[in-house]
This record gives sequence, structure tokens and C-alpha cells, in this order.
Amino acid sequence: MFGAEMAIPWRQLLYSTTTTTKWSSPILSPHSSTVVCTSLSSPLQINQSVRYHGVCRAAVVGKVVEKDVSKQKKTNAFEIESLTSWLLEQQRVGNIDAELTIVINSISLAGKQIASLLQRANISKLTGSQGTINIQGENQAKLDVIANEVFCNCLRSTGLTGIIASEEEEAPIAVEETYSGNYTVVFDPIDGSSNIDTSLTTGSIFGIYDSSNNKLSLAESEPEPTESNSTPAAMQQWKLDEKKQQTIVSVCQPGRNLLAAGYCMYSSSVVFVLSLGKGVFSFTLDPMYGEFILTQKNIRIPKSGNIYSFNESNYELWDDKLKKYIDDLKVSPAATPSGAKRYSARYIGCLVGEIHRTLLYGGIYGNPSNIKSKKGNLRLLYECAPMSYLVEQAGGKGSDGYQRILDIVPEEVHQRVPIFIGSPEEVAKLEKYLA
Repeated sequence: MFGAEMAIPWRQLLYSTTTTTKWSSPILSPHSSTVVCTSLSSPLQINQSVRYHGVCRAAVVGKVVEKDVSKQKKTNAFEIESLTSWLLEQQRVGNIDAELTIVINSISLAGKQIASLLQRANISKLTGSQGTINIQGENQAKLDVIANEVFCNCLRSTGLTGIIASEEEEAPIAVEETYSGNYTVVFDPIDGSSNIDTSLTTGSIFGIYDSSNNKLSLAESEPEPTESNSTPAAMQQWKLDEKKQQTIVSVCQPGRNLLAAGYCMYSSSVVFVLSLGKGVFSFTLDPMYGEFILTQKNIRIPKSGNIYSFNESNYELWDDKLKKYIDDLKVSPAATPSGAKRYSARYIGCLVGEIHRTLLYGGIYGNPSNIKSKKGNLRLLYECAPMSYLVEQAGGKGSDGYQRILDIVPEEVHQRVPIFIGSPEEVAKLEKYLA
């Protein structure tokens, strides 16, 4: 309530001075027509509701208010915007086409399925190692393999993806009935899979390119029939041989050509973060509706931050210039010039989690090259380029220490690069140390 209602004679209001303003909220007026309240010239100050010719819900003191609430848009406390409705709106205004809408929806469906699998991983005995090694030379978790299949199946079902490239696959995959699709989708089905067994943060990363210039002839890429691949199911999907893989590599595009990129984070909430090249938007999975709901619009990363995220167990393997940078971050403010800030270290072991925190709070994440991994650890196509695209769309910066990540042209499908990503001022500061 706005206080007890008080009846004031109409004539008492007539001799007061009239000023005009707008209602700050539709709840302040009970009528759809214009209502005029006047400030009294008498000592009486109105800080309660005033009743005359109806009820004027005025929340102002000693002021005149006039409002035509018939023109004010009514808001609904229960109104929500789902990912699907948001994508349809982007399609309506011409930011994307109907085909890209379908592809992104299929990726969000994969995210929901993987989230469900992760939540029941211990119950369903999906923890632990699969007992296989992927093309990266890494042990595959059971859910690495399953999540990869989930992603491939969802993308294949759209009929709109020409090439599917996964971190878990040796080479890009083409599916016969969708080979004429307009899009190439690259993805890491589960980032941070070592966190699965301990129920810590994991995520999926994806990027979408226009594959109109990436098409191969089906006649050239179809394998010779054998006993193992002559079944309809086997002939439906095949891996490109080394020669065809090199053809794909020859048309691999730098990150600046991305049409869309994003990630799905599986943590205390399931969060789907997406950019179509016009800002970064975040959607949270509502378990009640089973839908991703828009929760953050046009995310902007702080220009600087006080959080740095590096795996310092590799400190002794780093370049001396990088060591100096880290050492200076850890110097006490008392020992530095006035106004210096104190940095805090955070490390999750999951790129998706690191980037999500950095987008919201600022700072810098780094995964540099070292003596053992001279080319870096993270994959350019599946991890670095999509994440740099997102961070740049939010006003941040992604660099390998010397050049923009999005300008690097891939030389091979599973190329690795060092990466430093986050607030623009923090990345620029690191680049000065490495110069």
C-alpha cells in the first residue's frame, strides 16, 4: 500500500499550483484515462494516496502528476524470454537466418542432454575413464565419448551442417544427407572432463562458420565399400582420409570469420552463453520449463580486473618474461607505488568456467606455451577461437602474447596455440612483458 487513503474535497485541490510529470510506474494510477493531481498551496503535504473522482495513487509529495497510462506498456511479472524466442527475434530483425536458428537450437538441445548426463553421472556409473586415447593423446573419460556422440547426433539431425569437427575426432566428419549444409560447426563436447568425477565445473564450447566455400565432392570423399562399412548406417557417415583432411585444413578459417560462438557451462546452474556478432547474451536453464531463459543481455567485461588464472604448477617451465609478469602480480601493494592493486589467483581447471568468471568480473586467464608444450596446450579451432570471439564481443581481448587469436589462420585441424584472454587492459599489460 502507499499509505492510508485520504478523501480531499475537489475544490480544495483547485487553488493549488499545477505542474505536470509522468507516472514512474503503472501501479500508481488506477485509471486508463488522464488523471491530474495538484500540489496543495496549504501546509498540508500529500504523502498518502489521494481520493477524488476515483483514486489517484500518487507517490510524490507536494507535486503535481499527470499521466496517460493508456499509452504505457503493461509489464507482466511472469513474462520470460526463452532462447528459442530470442533466436526467432534475431531472425526477424535479420541478424541470422532460419537455418542458423535451427543449428543453434540443436546445440542447445545437446547442452541439455549433456547436462542431464552429468547430473546423473555417479548414479549411472558414467564416471571414470573410457580406456581409450583421443587424437590429442589424452585419456578419454566415458562422458567425453558419449557427449561427442550427443553433439554429432544433434547437429546431424538438422540437415544443415556440412562439416562437423570435434576435438575428440581424428578428422572432420561429413554426413551424407547433410553434406550440402551451409555450416561448419566446431566443438569441444566436454571441456574440463577431469572435473567430472569430482562434480566440479565443466562445459561445452562451439563455433559456427559458413561452409559455403568448404564443400567437397561426395564422389571424391566416399570410401570404397568393405565388409565393415557397407551397411547403410556405416555408409551414412565416414571420416575423411588424410588427403581429404588436408583439403579441409586448406580452407580452415580464422576465428574472425565466425558467424556465432558460445559455450554451455555445467555447474550450480546450466548456463548457455552465445554471441551472434552483436554482443554477448547469457541464458540459464530453468529446470521447471526445461528451457534456457534469457538472464543477461549485452554482457560487458570490465576493462581491468584483479583476478589472474594460470596453472602455476608449470611455473618453472615458463619463459622468464612470463615468470616476471606473474611475480609482479604477486607483489604486495605495500611494496609498489601508491594506488597499485592486489591480485587474487583463481584456477578451476575448466576453460569454460574460467572465461565465464572473467566475463563477469574481469581479470586475465592464461594458458601459455612451455618447455614441454612449445606450441601451447589449447586447440585453436575448438577452444581458443570461439572463446576469443566471445570475449572480444564483450569488449575484451584474446591474444597468443604477440597477436590477436582471431587473426591466426589454422594450419591443421588440431593446432594448439598459447592463449591469454580477458580484460583488455590486463591482456595489454601482459603483452608488454612478453614484447
